[in-house]
Amino acid sequence: MSDADSTPGTAAPGGAAQGRPVREEDRAPMALSVRVFIYLVGVHFIAAFLFLLFYLGGAK
Repeated sequence: MSDADSTPGTAAPGGAAQGRPVREEDRAPMALSVRVFIYLVGVHFIAAFLFLLFYLGGAK
């Protein structure tokens, strides 16, 4: 590897898998991760409810 490959601030994908530790500043805050997870679950429930409405509405 050359010096250009290991410049600080440029992380290769899968950095932790290559033996390099994941730095705390590279991770999203826990509150943000939880909020994104809740939003994803909520959006899927809303989509499932709308799907159910259309399914039951077209069942005639």
